Amino acid sequence: MGIRLIFDPLEHVPMRVACFMSGSGTNTRKIIEQSTRAREYKVVLIFTDVRDDRLTNSREKRCRAKDIAEEYSIAYECVDIRDFYLNRGHRTRRDLSIRPEFDRMVLEKVEPYDIDVIANAGYMSIMTEPILERYSGKILNVHPADLSIMEGEERKFVGIHVVEEAILAGEQELRATTHVVRERVDYGEILVRSGSIHVELPDGVFLKILMQDKELLKRIVSEHQDRLKEHGDWIIYPLTLQMVAEGRFALDGKGNTYLDGKLAPKGFSL
Repeated sequence: MGIRLIFDPLEHVPMRVACFMSGSGTNTRKIIEQSTRAREYKVVLIFTDVRDDRLTNSREKRCRAKDIAEEYSIAYECVDIRDFYLNRGHRTRRDLSIRPEFDRMVLEKVEPYDIDVIANAGYMSIMTEPILERYSGKILNVHPADLSIMEGEERKFVGIHVVEEAILAGEQELRATTHVVRERVDYGEILVRSGSIHVELPDGVFLKILMQDKELLKRIVSEHQDRLKEHGDWIIYPLTLQMVAEGRFALDGKGNTYLDGKLAPKGFSL
């Protein structure tokens, strides 16, 4: 298929972005705020898989997608994934065999907005073939780990608990990474890697202690996640979208990233 830009600004500007989210939407807010300054891209849709009246433990944990959409006068769409599964006799979302049906419903909501790029901003549903094929190479995500770190032939820190895993593995620095979303979770092409934050443990606390003290580990992981979001996600995600909108990133369909026309296996690093 050759090398192709994720988005070609010669076709039209600004690049039209849909933010997909399931929670508080801090990344979505940062993306929108940058778009109002840079103007190379515009968020034209906020989509969520959690209806706005569904609560978790408290109101503070309610999905804020509709609130953000109303605040910034952006279109809002929702297909509640829990309702989808309950209506089909499933109490959990673990059965991925019916997920393509859900994603086809999502596409019906998204298609009218003429989207160029989807930015997963805390979107908790695994995407399947209908969306991955329709927007192939044009779905982005931010991950709280350095995806360039390898263990043999595999990426070392993938999945949900990567901050904890990195700390317990003895990593001295943590980074966030933006990447293209592919069928294999966290294995898409790397775009931008953030600057590092240092792993900071309280005096007298060693990895062996953390492995035994779950509450202490939970607190330290949470603190590092918050720092990484502030110094990682909130910086590199808007930057990634701006660079994509400027036509700086291209893919070749073989898992390779190109930056400004040159092969860049590790993307752009701050």
